[in-house]
Amino acid sequence: MSLKKPNELREMQPEERDVRLRELRSELMNERGIASMGGQPTSPGRMRALKKQIARLTTIMREIELESGK
Repeated sequence: MSLKKPNELREMQPEERDVRLRELRSELMNERGIASMGGQPTSPGRMRALKKQIARLTTIMREIELESGK
């Protein structure tokens, strides 16, 4: 799963963003499960990148929600 830039996330349809968010959260949960069992994650910086991407996506979703309310 490639990480996307904020402009790319803003251009996505709302349904696509919801699906993307679920995929990212699922992937993060998988990485955390591996780490909690004492395993070595596939990429050490992957968890941080996933958390940043989730935060970026939720922020953009909130911005769009607030803009539509005005």
